Amino acid sequence: MKLLTYLYGGKGNAGVLSKDGTGVFPFAGFGLPYEDMNSFIRDAGMDRLSEIQRALDSKEDGAVPFQDIQVLAPIPVPAQDIICLGVNFLAHAEESARYKKETFERDQAAAVYFSKRVDRAVPNGGLIDGHFDIVDSLDYEAELAVVIGRDARNVPEKDVFSYVLGYTVMNDVSARNIQTRHKQWYFGKSLDGFTPMGPWIVTEGEFTRPPVLSIQSRVNGEIRQDSTTGLFITSIESAVSELSRGMTLKAGTILSMGTPAGVGMGFCPPRFLKSGDVVECEVEKIGTLRNTVQ
Repeated sequence: MKLLTYLYGGKGNAGVLSKDGTGVFPFAGFGLPYEDMNSFIRDAGMDRLSEIQRALDSKEDGAVPFQDIQVLAPIPVPAQDIICLGVNFLAHAEESARYKKETFERDQAAAVYFSKRVDRAVPNGGLIDGHFDIVDSLDYEAELAVVIGRDARNVPEKDVFSYVLGYTVMNDVSARNIQTRHKQWYFGKSLDGFTPMGPWIVTEGEFTRPPVLSIQSRVNGEIRQDSTTGLFITSIESAVSELSRGMTLKAGTILSMGTPAGVGMGFCPPRFLKSGDVVECEVEKIGTLRNTVQ
């Protein structure tokens, strides 16, 4: 199933894409009183997915025509900062060290976690604010994002996927000059408009465990990143289980699993984004997130 947030008649709502992709059923059509994704995940989410799936298989009436809606980011305003994994692909770790003129250490003892603040997530088709008054090295990072569907605390690795609502695509837009200046990632990845996400959440039951999916980015049609989630250094199971030891991952938490090699800073010379560039981030079986830099 594909869960999405959308505008219809000037009003925000949330629901499920029809099986043929031509319409959207609001959650209210399944007897669920939720008009936003945060409320649905927090109060219903995992416990109602099977029921919704059964109803969707036979549902014919009540869909809003897809052509009449405007798709928003699946979770337009995340309830908490997004948890991100840094250098979670070996080849990206190498290009990152090269850009920063650091010695690359092949043996990474532990996962690298950091936080990304989101004012409002940018939808598929939306604009990326380049903040070119303060940014001279705007970069893209195609990532698989994991959406937690129920509160997770002290979860064994073998049980992790029973806590995953589904997956979406994220572009972890980054200002490299700000990252370098402050010697950490938070500010340089948290400027307004730096979190394109979407186009929807595909529920976990649609994938193998763990999901091994191709991941790609393109800039103006040129392939820049081309890899697979099978190359994660730290797996989804390991990350969720580790993070849940000692801190609760609330329902609706978004965990972005890191980006492969091929980002702008990885080229010699670097190939950063400029106004007018079109960035596409695609993850197999989920879809393509397409945004234009302004």
